Amino acid sequence: MKNFFYDIGTKIYFGEGSIENLGPAIKPYSDKVLLCYGGGSVKKTGVYDDVVNSLKASGIEWVELSGIEPNPRVTSVNEGVRLCREHNITAVLAVGGGSTIDCSKVIAAGVAYEGDAWDLVIGKASITKVLPVFSVLTLSATGSEMDPTAVISNMDTNDKLGVKHPDMRPVASILDPKYTYTVSKYQTAAGTADIMSHIFEIYFSTVKSAYIADRMAEAMLKTCINYGVVAVNDPENYEARANLMWCSSLAINNLLSYGKGTAWSVHSMEHQLSAYYDITHGVGLAILTPHWMRYVLNEETVDKFVEYAKNVWDIDCDGDKFAAANKAIDKTAEYFKAMGIPMTLTEVGIDETHFDIMAEKAAAKYANIFVPLTKEDVKNIYRMSL
Repeated sequence: MKNFFYDIGTKIYFGEGSIENLGPAIKPYSDKVLLCYGGGSVKKTGVYDDVVNSLKASGIEWVELSGIEPNPRVTSVNEGVRLCREHNITAVLAVGGGSTIDCSKVIAAGVAYEGDAWDLVIGKASITKVLPVFSVLTLSATGSEMDPTAVISNMDTNDKLGVKHPDMRPVASILDPKYTYTVSKYQTAAGTADIMSHIFEIYFSTVKSAYIADRMAEAMLKTCINYGVVAVNDPENYEARANLMWCSSLAINNLLSYGKGTAWSVHSMEHQLSAYYDITHGVGLAILTPHWMRYVLNEETVDKFVEYAKNVWDIDCDGDKFAAANKAIDKTAEYFKAMGIPMTLTEVGIDETHFDIMAEKAAAKYANIFVPLTKEDVKNIYRMSL
């Protein structure tokens, strides 16, 4: 295993009614927050009322930024920064899924920077100070409620990029599984695929000595497989929603990657799909993942796929190794399809028009990964996914 420093940092208040902890968690840091959310579903479901009641009870004022997009735009970030400066905001509160939380993180980082927040995303400028970030999670998917990373889109340049800073990790997050009851079947399925993809990105690694991390990863994958379809078909099943919600956080809060690291192979490819076509992130990951698996399966990687087949899908691996590996890949695709996810790029309106530039951008991200991929390799995977 590689050396690492362990400090997850985020306080988690988990379970039904945990919203009562929101105001008291924020109060030591701020008396006035920027309240960020998306298209307004939080008001229809009652989450908004729960949030503002907790803020009121702790004497915390708020200014609102609504309309944050599913693939959050840098324009929303810049508007949030403007509001923070105008109203002397001292903390940022995200109420929603990963997109809202990601946007909130970069708003918090952008207040201390005088230029366009996109400069922070592309590394043109460094993050020097971050306002405290808090979150109330309403969608189990990205794990942004417990990690230091945000992914932001610039639709003018068709770029979707990640930015990371330790102080962007939320100070505290509220995880009430009941807040995910109203998530649609489609978004529940996409969120489950996103969680699984986070685990895959770490699990399929050149580091072969992180036994404990791999066993935890397999347990989390089995959790998603067990409860994803349940949550899709029975949206108010507390057990399913709770297990998926906690798995979402654990999959990407560095617990699995300590001692391993990750290169985010499929995520780099999917970010191009979202940047050019604005599709649902988890759907893009589900479409690409089985084809990436098939493409990188070879003599050097087959043992890892056999491990995946045996420990996650309970496949008999005593015979031909490649047969077992391919069966596991088939089951992966079948599971995504069973949740109702489209399984081709054609189904979500994507053709080969931008494959060349998309592959060039994605391939540039690859270094020290499970299997190195060139621009042509990425294009081949895109074509396999049509």
